[in-house]
Amino acid sequence: MTQEEALDIMKMGYNVFLTGPPGSGKTFLLNKYIEYLKENHHPVAVTASTGIAATHMNGVTIHSWSGLGIKERLTDKDIRGLMKKPYLRKHFRNTNILIIDEISMLNAAQFDAVDRTCQYFKKSFEPFGGMQIICSGDFFQLPPINRDGKSKLVFESGSWKSMDMKICYLEEQHRHKDKYLFSLLNHIRNSNIGESKRMLNDRGQFKDHLAAPTKLYTHNIDVDSVNSEELMKIDSEEFIFHMTSSGKQKVVAALKKSCLAPERLILKEGAKVMFIKNNFEVGYVNGTQGKVTGFDYDGLPIVETISGKSIVAKSSSWTVDEEGKIIAKINQIPLRLAWAITVHKSQGMNLDNAEIDLSKCFVEGMGYVALSRLSSLAGLKLVAINDMAFCVDEKASIVDKELKKSSVKAGEELRKISGGEILNRQKQFLASSELHLTW
Repeated sequence: MTQEEALDIMKMGYNVFLTGPPGSGKTFLLNKYIEYLKENHHPVAVTASTGIAATHMNGVTIHSWSGLGIKERLTDKDIRGLMKKPYLRKHFRNTNILIIDEISMLNAAQFDAVDRTCQYFKKSFEPFGGMQIICSGDFFQLPPINRDGKSKLVFESGSWKSMDMKICYLEEQHRHKDKYLFSLLNHIRNSNIGESKRMLNDRGQFKDHLAAPTKLYTHNIDVDSVNSEELMKIDSEEFIFHMTSSGKQKVVAALKKSCLAPERLILKEGAKVMFIKNNFEVGYVNGTQGKVTGFDYDGLPIVETISGKSIVAKSSSWTVDEEGKIIAKINQIPLRLAWAITVHKSQGMNLDNAEIDLSKCFVEGMGYVALSRLSSLAGLKLVAINDMAFCVDEKASIVDKELKKSSVKAGEELRKISGGEILNRQKQFLASSELHLTW
């Protein structure tokens, strides 16, 4: 399915699961839909299963927005307690569209709990109280944390099965220009472990010619150690940038925790850095790598990207919006030291080149996420890898085939509707959040 077709379906008010491989433009399309809704003054709650993913869209975690917090499940007593909270009543009263990004990292029990909470607050037994739900994600990426060994994936939940969602499986590729890498990732998605190993070996993955590649590790301890050691090796003046913030303290604290920007950023000329926010006008995106070549008259870092472009990294903002108003805001230079980063925090990034150590992969999807950050295998130096790195969740493999079939059906049904009728349905949805549609 194309992005244009998926956007048309969302605009008509259907519950949608937006999926597809990395680089297919899921987050880009969500932001486009959010912009459309805001332009038309339509209330929308923008959430994600993780704080990092939420910051990509200036949203909040679904746990915070719904009141779920760190709990896996909610009892009736828990929900009655939530209903006494004024800020939650306000959330639900003023929202009729809920977006949940990176849905793969939310487990079935949590998804059911959010559904029940929505039904209570909206006083409706319809799925999610009758709100339009837009879920986005890729089940081949990192799964939810399984604390009790009993967690199920979100598509196994009762709520998921009751929603009658339209599946929009994006198939266009906007990140991976390397057909070989795209083929490798597809082999991993299809559990062709032998072919995946052969392809990596054939490409001579142990490369030493890459210019200061970002190092990806599976554990934080390795990342922190590498970045500290590399910065200390540079014998030049330190420039320190402190984060500033404003707004509700609890929300600010959550925003700081979820954002990749450090509260205290120490830079030196020659430091390896990575931009951690999109700014298409200036010429960088989340994941653009470079080196600090100096500091301007205002003390701002000057970064030369791998492509050779020189950019003055000015302070940027991360915000949390509620009903069109900013309730929390942090400001920092949109850079972080980038000699090393965890695979988990690399989700959503585009890396020009990377040195990846997958010898300690401990969960399905970890190797897939790491390799899919690259735009080309020419930018890969693979230090080590274990067999777990080639594994994806078996249930994800099965459901992926079903999702593709459902997406094809949705596309065929959409194309039977005239352009004028599509536009009419979209206008009707904007006029009424309680409209129920069938094909």
